Amino acid sequence: MKYIILVAFILSIGSIATGFFFELNFSEKLIGFGTVGLFIITFPLFIYYRWSKRSLKDYMITKENLEKMREYRDNEQINN
Repeated sequence: MKYIILVAFILSIGSIATGFFFELNFSEKLIGFGTVGLFIITFPLFIYYRWSKRSLKDYMITKENLEKMREYRDNEQINN
């Protein structure tokens, strides 16, 4: 998955750069396809890849997490 994301990113950036730097009849299309590839394909794949192994419960405010934060804060105040 990591390599697919890397290839999609390189192709999108390459398409955008080619559209900007070369005077072609279809330069605007290259820029557009590169942008679409970046925001519709690459970014969602990257977000899925990075968040697929994490639990959403760890990032929610629950009673247990509030207690952990209070304990951490109290320990920091004692140590300083």
